[in-house]
Amino acid sequence: MTGGRGLGRAFGWLWAAYAVSAFGTRLAFDAFALIAVVVLHAGASEVALLAASGLAVGAVVAVPLGAWVEFRRKRPVMIAADLIRCAALLSIPAAFALDGLSLGQLLVVSVVVATADITFGAASGSYLKSLVPPEDLLAANGRFEATTWTTTALGPPLGGVAVGVFGPMTTVLVDAVSYLLSALGIRAIGGKEGQQSDRQPSGRHQPPPGTPSGLRMSDLPAGWRHILGHPTLRPLFLNTVLVNALIMAPAPLLAVLMLGQLGFPPWQYGLAFAVPCLGGLLGSRLSRRLVARHGRRRVLLTAGTLRAVWPVGLAFIGPGTPGLLLVMAVEFGLITCIGVFNPVLATARLDQTPPDRTTRTLTAWSITGKTATAAATALWGLLAALTGTRAAIALAGVLLLATPLLLPRHEFAADRSALK
Repeated sequence: MTGGRGLGRAFGWLWAAYAVSAFGTRLAFDAFALIAVVVLHAGASEVALLAASGLAVGAVVAVPLGAWVEFRRKRPVMIAADLIRCAALLSIPAAFALDGLSLGQLLVVSVVVATADITFGAASGSYLKSLVPPEDLLAANGRFEATTWTTTALGPPLGGVAVGVFGPMTTVLVDAVSYLLSALGIRAIGGKEGQQSDRQPSGRHQPPPGTPSGLRMSDLPAGWRHILGHPTLRPLFLNTVLVNALIMAPAPLLAVLMLGQLGFPPWQYGLAFAVPCLGGLLGSRLSRRLVARHGRRRVLLTAGTLRAVWPVGLAFIGPGTPGLLLVMAVEFGLITCIGVFNPVLATARLDQTPPDRTTRTLTAWSITGKTATAAATALWGLLAALTGTRAAIALAGVLLLATPLLLPRHEFAADRSALK
């Protein structure tokens, strides 16, 4: 494995662009919900609709974009996605200044941002595969994962302070500027796509002979066909989608339980989820060493199993310091396992996908995950109304205990040449 500097100048710019946009996004964590409640005086059902609809509609809109982006140069697509997100977010403080902000505008912006998020993620994954050699993919994904958890630990607390001092539009403005800086960083990579790696002759994947340049309806499900027909990706896909949905669906209920029923002050609630993010940084740093020592399959099985055992503990939160420490311990264990699992998963997914299908595969994966999370969040809100908050949180934790059964049990394909 090469060191951080060995990944090259081009990767350095890509990493810097990701870091600045990730920090802006984490700084603006829950900004739309905050604006909806504080500025527009929206109710709980309207806030839930805003959160779920943005993800779901954005995912549907992104379906044809995966096939369209597949045979386009990825860097211009990434820059365009950044600029679109910047412009969409800037429309919110502009409308607020003109006293014209509405819940409908927040919904439209959330859809635009979600669509651009999916498109950027798929294009950047494919671009990364062309940027670094196969043996460095895990190191690169580990750096992205470490950056994710570092910004997640720092962003929300700083964002809360910024909102308290400068007002509810502050973090949205910073997030918009972060996307502009990300676009400039990606543009600074320079050169023609594919020059940084000798694995591909050009940055624009060439379609098979006879493939028309326009988008065909038959191109749209190609990502799902590849995932569901692949013996390694299929179980990883089903496991990841289900685990993420069951982890995220009870999140609003946990906020209601801690801030409402148990009376935790907002600063303690933020602290309970910020400090454990250091576990993600630890896990991402360990992932490469663990794979080198134990192999990719065993690390995925072990980390994937361990991350499923923690969330059920959240149903037993009590008031005061013991309850706060319990949340921190559960979240630290969960996030550490996720920090190990995610970069290994991202590397395996790229490694097991041919270059001419990477963007559609990543798009299909992201769309399914976001749609499942949106549906599960709505369903768990209904379950909480019927069974109670703790019971709904406990049910998600119990169901998570079964998800390791979906992890792949066989060895991964060792020969990458068949995928090139």
